[in-house]
Amino acid sequence: MATHDHSYKLLFSHAKMVEELLRGFVHEDWVAQVDFATLEKCNASYVTDDLRERHDDVIWRVRLRGQWLYVYLLIEFQSEVDRLMGIRIMTYLGLLYQDLARTGEVAPGQRFPPVLPIVLYNGRPRWTAPTSVADLIAPGPGKLRDYLPQLRYLLIDEGAFSSESLATRNLVASLFALERCQTPQQIKETLERLIDWWHEPEQTGLRRSFTIWIGRVLLPGKVPGKHFPEFQALQEVPPMLEETVKEWVKEWKAQGLAEGRAEGRAEGRAEGRAEGLIEGRAEGERTKSLEIARLLLQRGDPPEEVARITGLPLEEVRAMATHRLPPHVADEVAPYQANPPSEKTPGQS
Repeated sequence: MATHDHSYKLLFSHAKMVEELLRGFVHEDWVAQVDFATLEKCNASYVTDDLRERHDDVIWRVRLRGQWLYVYLLIEFQSEVDRLMGIRIMTYLGLLYQDLARTGEVAPGQRFPPVLPIVLYNGRPRWTAPTSVADLIAPGPGKLRDYLPQLRYLLIDEGAFSSESLATRNLVASLFALERCQTPQQIKETLERLIDWWHEPEQTGLRRSFTIWIGRVLLPGKVPGKHFPEFQALQEVPPMLEETVKEWVKEWKAQGLAEGRAEGRAEGRAEGRAEGLIEGRAEGERTKSLEIARLLLQRGDPPEEVARITGLPLEEVRAMATHRLPPHVADEVAPYQANPPSEKTPGQS
């Protein structure tokens, strides 16, 4: 996760990404009054009294109605939801305010600037932790509840967004959409849409950061075991992905043909008939085609594309996609369905 964390921090070290995050995912009227030309990246290392340091967070400030607004971006890549996130945010914001006072950014007697704390989360389970510190603390009797700390953070749970809501001309939405892709083909199509509308010449550095993230983090995570070259531009990625899909299909079909031939020879020797070789080949190739189809469907490929790649009838592939397999197909593909793909809930990646 360290590489993933670092690459995301690299992306959000660009002012354009912070602007796109606020414009696309903070649905508040005041966002329209932010002067994004004033975005400044701040020091994100705070030393506590016991000398432990935090270098993990991305902090920006921007002018809003004549004053500074601080945006504290905490990027979370973890397999489990952190129930105590509210407590962590409260602690980090305390360190931020201490630092502003210590460095003289806030003069004695002056009020501290507002801070928008954002938790950016991309784990698979949906986030269920309270977004308010008060919800983590028992209120106590009487007026004790008046002394509960009042602090909330804005949660941006990538997996909770629908694919349709991410199909917009927004760089952060495109980033989330790429994260949700399950196959090289889906990544290729998403990238082509991004390349089609993202033309700002002043965003060369950010495009380079996107390219690095795709080549070093996204693709190795989606296609384990595959070596990817060092890309110099986003435009280099889609053609390579097209070749990757073709290579996979060739490898799977070659493996299926080899297994079919082996089965055919074994059956032919056992029965002493030449027909055994032919039947074994055909049966092996069909069994492998069914396995390939199941894998492609599990990765999210459309039935029409799966039918074209495997040579299986389209109706048969559609039946596999909806788990309504004809009896003869169910028997053939059963050995490969010990771990069928899990059903996805709406909004889950």
